[in-house]
Amino acid sequence: MTFPNAFENLNVLSQHTLLPPSALHDAVPASDRAMQTVSSARQTVARILKGQDKRLLVVVGPCSIHDIAAAMDYARRLKALADELSDQLFIVMRVYFEKPRTTVGWKGLINDPHMDDSFCIEEGLQLARKLLVDLNDMGLPCGTEALDPITPQYLGDLIAWSAIGARTTESQTHREMASGLSSPVGFKNGTEGDLGVALNAMLSAAQPHAFLGINGDGQVALTQTRGNAYGHLILRGGANPNYDSVSIAGAEAELAAARLPANIVVDCSHANSRKNHALQSLVLKDVVGQIVDGCKSIKGVMLESNLFEGNQKLGQPKDLKYGVSITDACLGWDSTAAGLREAAKRLSLLV
Repeated sequence: MTFPNAFENLNVLSQHTLLPPSALHDAVPASDRAMQTVSSARQTVARILKGQDKRLLVVVGPCSIHDIAAAMDYARRLKALADELSDQLFIVMRVYFEKPRTTVGWKGLINDPHMDDSFCIEEGLQLARKLLVDLNDMGLPCGTEALDPITPQYLGDLIAWSAIGARTTESQTHREMASGLSSPVGFKNGTEGDLGVALNAMLSAAQPHAFLGINGDGQVALTQTRGNAYGHLILRGGANPNYDSVSIAGAEAELAAARLPANIVVDCSHANSRKNHALQSLVLKDVVGQIVDGCKSIKGVMLESNLFEGNQKLGQPKDLKYGVSITDACLGWDSTAAGLREAAKRLSLLV
């Protein structure tokens, strides 16, 4: 499409029409098994948040998905571990397809699946949906960051848990979107550590909203939502870590003052690990210790984990190391499994 009008779209080079959400659903349908996994997992997360299921929610997986084969390899290991530890932990695989960037950079599998600035978004959507179907078919529920407000129409039926990131929690667009998401949704505190933006987001997303969106046919539509009853707080650190018992008590007090449920998920990565991926294991150990000591508000944890630890710079796809992150550095599989087994063992001692 070209733009002959000299008064609008002055900085838009082109637009290409994509297939509507309904067409992608038809091309990559969700199986009965996949939908059962999603439905059951959403209900389980809701019960955890309401205190009816005492297990710890664990959202764990790669910082971002860039290699489908490696993601499936990781998922098969995680599914076996999830079954092994299911009495104490409810494990959801972190399946992040969209990455917010501080300035510019690779924005994720959906935006640029070939990692070469070709921006084959329709192919990215197809790859993402196919992976989500396959993971849910395995019985492994999936969690993701809701970043682009259009994407949930394509993929939201396959998501059991969602997060709104630190950069977007303050955005009205994302609060409105969260109010209509079918999954429980966590809101991260601000990048400097401010909890107020997340608490306001939870209050906003719990209410009905009306806003511009798209429908299943890809048409612009007035979207009216019910409000999301399962918003919760994600502590990801800020200028300083905020997973310690003093910070947790402070968060509980702020939640109570806002008349919000004391539901906290601790992100063991990002500022809570001081951006050192290896420290996630220590954060996890501390958080589990607080639960063992009687903390009732911590309902879950998040971990960035991959087949192999660390990360690598994005280069030619053929030159990338298998199973290593191209965004944030991650724990390796062995450290991940050991940390979660230890957590489950300590939690099993609770009566």
